[in-house]
Amino acid sequence: MEKPERLRILNSLSESERTQLYYDWRFYARGNQLLPHGDSWTTWLIQAGRGFGKTRVGAEAVKFLAEWDPGCQIALIGRTAADVRDVMVLGESGIMRCSPPWFRPTYKPSKRRLIWPNGSVAFTYSGDEPDQLRGPQHHYGWGDEVASWRYTETFENLEFGLRLGYIPRLILTGTPKPTKTYKAVLSSGDVLMTRGSMMANERNLPESFKKKILNRFEGTRLGRQEIEGEYLEDNPNALWQRRWIDKTRIRQIPELVSVVVAIDPAASSGEDAAEHGIVVVGKGSDGHGYVLEDLSTVATPHEWATIAVNAAHRWQANCIVAERNNGGDMVGSTIRNVDKMIPVKLVWASKGKWTRAEPISALYEQFRIHHVGTFADLEDQMCEYEPLLLNQASPDRMDALVWGLTHLFISANGEVYGF
Repeated sequence: MEKPERLRILNSLSESERTQLYYDWRFYARGNQLLPHGDSWTTWLIQAGRGFGKTRVGAEAVKFLAEWDPGCQIALIGRTAADVRDVMVLGESGIMRCSPPWFRPTYKPSKRRLIWPNGSVAFTYSGDEPDQLRGPQHHYGWGDEVASWRYTETFENLEFGLRLGYIPRLILTGTPKPTKTYKAVLSSGDVLMTRGSMMANERNLPESFKKKILNRFEGTRLGRQEIEGEYLEDNPNALWQRRWIDKTRIRQIPELVSVVVAIDPAASSGEDAAEHGIVVVGKGSDGHGYVLEDLSTVATPHEWATIAVNAAHRWQANCIVAERNNGGDMVGSTIRNVDKMIPVKLVWASKGKWTRAEPISALYEQFRIHHVGTFADLEDQMCEYEPLLLNQASPDRMDALVWGLTHLFISANGEVYGF
């Protein structure tokens, strides 16, 4: 229904009728945003670009199922516990915002659950903690941004727990990426897929946003994925391939003989500043490299230095390795203002990103580097950065990773050691 027609109908209603209609998703949704009819599907995958309205689709589906099946149990899973809370539950398009006053759940964050007036309950889980889903049973589930979940076991444990009711069902929303978890979803069987572009929701997006995003990304590989929601395999022009990372990915951290916190400081500050790359890497007793944590963030100098120092203490790191190009000796001073005793090694980018990254990329290709879990944003940068492509966003997470692994495995004259 077109917007003028909606406005005409709304203006003809009483205030009570308007309130009822305001919370009626069928009045506003596009056809491909409504829960599919029939009993022929068990998993509904909404594979779409950013801005399509995926979160609203998931929230509305949960709201409908909670009301339609009184007393049911629903699993809510996001990339992290914060994502579940801030996006799926309390977000602008989350469950609480979509729920009418007469059927709004009570949210109990300390107990990780939402409770509806008719006895339906939704339990919140984090993609970072797959064991949370080992044991609980559910009638339905909603998983958001499944391609970015840290562990494939989260999806597997979720599937095992969907065993209540006549037809247990799963709704999955997200932008597609060729990760191990997303591939597991595609191969799980009985998947009904809805594809969609950001532009399908064009009338609800600010003109400034559309202009900025389209001018920068339309027609690019990243745009095909993030705007159009297209599933793309590995980028042949990138220095890393996801299959290399997936092949050696692990869950348990082995014995480590050396750990460093690597920092690639952003050149600017403020709202539109780039991220400060902060990545923790280690060398195992087997001589292999391990990526332990990605703490990259937009922050003030004191904030990012505090994050790095806390990580160094938490992991008992040998030192902090930081690029000094963009801040000179101020980088070291900023870190020491937080902890005067922390060992800091400042490194200088005398070579280009490609030259610095190639030896580390080769170690991945030889399956000598392992990621402990999934680091979605870091891996996106690694597997999408094209050395010869101009005007790319600064890959700060990737740069920090390269600095850390270079410190552990590449000698001053460029030779690989430690294996």
